[in-house]
Amino acid sequence: MDLQTRKLNLIIYLAQLKDESFLDKIEEYILSNLEKEDHPKIFPFSIENLINRIEKSEDDFQH
Repeated sequence: MDLQTRKLNLIIYLAQLKDESFLDKIEEYILSNLEKEDHPKIFPFSIENLINRIEKSEDDFQH
């Protein structure tokens, strides 16, 4: 499985996630690692933004 496919699968999984405490842990992990790596210009996407990106990716893939 290539990297793009893995990313899309992860986005789909996260968009469907209903366990807020688990999502909090994932978000905390990601943000803490970004701080360590000094990526001040990277911000988390909103769920709505992620869903829009997924839909656009699926549309691009089909056409």
